[in-house]
Amino acid sequence: MRIADVLRTKGATVATVGRESSVTELLGQLAERNVGALVVAGENGVEGIVSERDVVRGLHEHGPALLSRRVADIMTTDVTTCTPEDSVDDLSALMTQRRIRHVPVLVDGTLAGIVSIGDVVKTRLGELEESREQLEAYIAQG
Repeated sequence: MRIADVLRTKGATVATVGRESSVTELLGQLAERNVGALVVAGENGVEGIVSERDVVRGLHEHGPALLSRRVADIMTTDVTTCTPEDSVDDLSALMTQRRIRHVPVLVDGTLAGIVSIGDVVKTRLGELEESREQLEAYIAQG
């Protein structure tokens, strides 16, 4: 299965935030959208990604003063991305290897979606269920 199949099921909507937004604004968007990360988008496309983990690390380092700082101060700038043509298996391995939970999907450098570890797990469970049903049907015919 490819990433394009995952996006077809979940949709291509991506929650973004600007690098100049405050961490307080970021937290509001994370809570409102019920997501664990936002892509930091700017004039040049994807500039970074900021997750709940980045906020926790920032709080540990800066304390409550972090809330008034900019997203740019805590975002991850070395963003791992994928394309719609990539396989879910390859992305799953990459996410595990790099210990990341959210991967933006790019088409010719343009943001086309985002895939979370939850999306990958849901896809894998769907594949397993389909295989189980096929095996049961085969055995029942036997």
